Amino acid sequence: MKVILLQDVQGTGKKGEVKEVKDGYARNCLIKKGLAQEATNANLNLLQGQKDSAQHKIDVEKANAKDIAEKLDGKTVPLTAKAGQNGKLFGTVTAKEVSTAIKQSLGLDVDKKKITIGVKVEGFGDFAATARLYAGISAKFTVRVTPEE
Repeated sequence: MKVILLQDVQGTGKKGEVKEVKDGYARNCLIKKGLAQEATNANLNLLQGQKDSAQHKIDVEKANAKDIAEKLDGKTVPLTAKAGQNGKLFGTVTAKEVSTAIKQSLGLDVDKKKITIGVKVEGFGDFAATARLYAGISAKFTVRVTPEE
């Protein structure tokens, strides 16, 4: 009997795969426990639609990441921070602050978890940073930290 696996089943296959298994195993174990469903034409069409939808979502995310990378790559992001009496920075500049600065200056949404700054930013000046937007897609940019007036 052909079944579509709804979850990973050790020794049988992974979620979403269509497998040929013995009738008793399919009825008494897989289907009864909700691990699989019978591979009818309707169920196979539904599975194909879900796979196409997931692939389309991945393609859209990749295209958005490439678009953001092109707009961000090589740019300088201005950031102002509070300064102490001797011209030193209060605290450090975090990825969250850089993400907010990118949103304000360039109008791009970049998640703070995707931003890495080469060194700990404890002073003023220019610092190299990278945004890893998607697998294999990243943008290098500069963060310019200046004191608040």
